[in-house]
Amino acid sequence: MPLIGLPCAWGELSIHNDQQYFGDDGALHIVGEIQNNFNVPLNQIEIEAKLFSNGFLVDTVKTSSMLNTIMPKMKGPFDIIILGDDAKAIDEYSLEINYKLSEPKNQVIDIIKSDFSIDNSNNLVITGTVVNRGDITANTVVVVATLYDRNGNVAAVSKTHVEPDYLRAYDEAFFFVSVPDKIQSNLVVDYSLVAESEEYTAVPEFPFGSMMLLISSVSAYVGLTRYSSRVIANLVSATSSK
Repeated sequence: MPLIGLPCAWGELSIHNDQQYFGDDGALHIVGEIQNNFNVPLNQIEIEAKLFSNGFLVDTVKTSSMLNTIMPKMKGPFDIIILGDDAKAIDEYSLEINYKLSEPKNQVIDIIKSDFSIDNSNNLVITGTVVNRGDITANTVVVVATLYDRNGNVAAVSKTHVEPDYLRAYDEAFFFVSVPDKIQSNLVVDYSLVAESEEYTAVPEFPFGSMMLLISSVSAYVGLTRYSSRVIANLVSATSSK
């Protein structure tokens, strides 16, 4: 696999377990995880995908990380959605990550319980309990689920707000995450969860799914080209806007 000359983010920011798929919604999804290898948190994280067909650039799309803040040594998932008939012609893509270094957040939002099941509509759902171990109210609490296939690649991602979306100090709340895409749900064998609020982020030891797939495969690094079964290459660069 050839190495590509890219900016100096090598070893500091990387993309793991990425792949693409066509979902139930008819859109092309590019999903994966951003690994923060810096010693400081990152925020304002934007992923830009350049899309190619037969070697020609046909479109550029952007999305944000599903986590507002990615703490050091932690991951944040993303889902780039490409709509329209032109999506079917895409056979290659490259990814660029823009980000800012941020101030640390207290890591006190903890998921203390989770269950993985299929509901009456045959949707994959994850339910559980999140707790605020901080000393002040946590506002806009969200739970982000990353779901993996048997190869350890990201099969789908989903995000939900806790209801109500705030947690007073040391309070707990129930959460419900749904993955309605049945095509991708059928591929899921494991999952990970992370939660954050405006004030806080997750404790480092966030839980994994009960099936405990060993997620050790890395499908892409900064500067590494990898071709998938759909011949979609993954060229990754990173840019810091300070």
